[in-house]
Amino acid sequence: MKTRATRLYGKNDIRTEEFELPEMGEDEILAKVICDSICMSSHKAALQGKDHKRVPDNVAENPVILGHEFCGEILKVGSKWQGDFAPGDRFTIQPALNYKGTLAAPGYSYRNIGGGATYVIIPNEVMECGCLLKYNGDAFFWGSLSEPMSCIVGAFHANYHVKPGTYVHHMGTVEGGNMAILAGAGPMGLGAADYAIHGGRAPALLVVTDINDERLERAASLLTVEEAARHGTKLVYLNTASIDDPVAYMKEMTRGVGFNDIFVYAPVKSVVETADGILARDGCLNFFAGPTNPAFSAEFNFYNVHYAATHVVGTSGGNTDDMKEALSLMESGAIHPAGMITHVGGLNADAETTLNLPNIPGGKKLIYTHITLPLTAIADFGKAAAEGGPHAELFRDLDEICRRHNELWCYEAEQRLLKEANED
Repeated sequence: MKTRATRLYGKNDIRTEEFELPEMGEDEILAKVICDSICMSSHKAALQGKDHKRVPDNVAENPVILGHEFCGEILKVGSKWQGDFAPGDRFTIQPALNYKGTLAAPGYSYRNIGGGATYVIIPNEVMECGCLLKYNGDAFFWGSLSEPMSCIVGAFHANYHVKPGTYVHHMGTVEGGNMAILAGAGPMGLGAADYAIHGGRAPALLVVTDINDERLERAASLLTVEEAARHGTKLVYLNTASIDDPVAYMKEMTRGVGFNDIFVYAPVKSVVETADGILARDGCLNFFAGPTNPAFSAEFNFYNVHYAATHVVGTSGGNTDDMKEALSLMESGAIHPAGMITHVGGLNADAETTLNLPNIPGGKKLIYTHITLPLTAIADFGKAAAEGGPHAELFRDLDEICRRHNELWCYEAEQRLLKEANED
């Protein structure tokens, strides 16, 4: 079977091309990818090529398919897995396999599996590790978002706190405590705020900061102060660029106590140091944002480490249980991460978008792999329709649908788009 895929050959060398998949083995699964959301980690892999820890050294001769936030449908199941999966099952994948202690992962390391493809062969190790997950939701894009949401879930589970006089780590955030999400008005910060309020351990105070009023206003329209209050949380959106002393201001918000849990969503020295400055006793600073600079560092108050038991954790992705939790919360309607998505496009836009991701404003870029469509912001659907062209009618319909859904991507919009899918 032929597949069309976005493949990495080396640093800044991505090509979308067609090639023949090998015959599927009896311990493998053939699947159709419907959509893939582009992660900043894919951009980093494109920049670093074989220097990336998950990209093989021989990538120039053995190119890998990029994309690890994907959802699709199973087409054929090898005999080994026929008792567990069946044609027609919808699926998503936890890419962090940790198979035999290696860092190999779909979307970074494999020739025949990745999200930026029309068809893939899922290798045996994905099933062996329990990382092929059935998805029971209606919209495929929710399945794509389960991977980034699993990273958020994992980060929340990684935080810990210790009662004075003991050495037992109590895992998770403080329910009813003070929480801050710094640089949090981007797509992952929005997902974190959603999970903080609706994930079952809501804080009493949640402060989401950014330095851009437009991003903060959009965040406030998606996750409202009123909605947070219904779950017992006082939600505050704060532009720290307009404050002379953010540390003093934010500590005053807690009456000098500080924040029990802080999540840093940008690898910026000043943001990390602000987080350090507002930690409460036994406060946990979670450095979520992955820096591209391997020498990135910031000052940290070790007096408080010694006398106030402040501490730092960091996670790089979630695990399978985290993804199962994310899927369950989305399928039940408890969390609504659609606000993470700001752009939609076809496979033809995948390579350029991945290479230029930091320069494209907005949140998540969602690629439908059987569609030919320029990457377009949801907010620009109406403009794209007015400009005419081969997709004018489609953009008019998508604009009308998304306007009815608070300017958000949704199941109805996805169904309309999938009517345009290329015949294979």
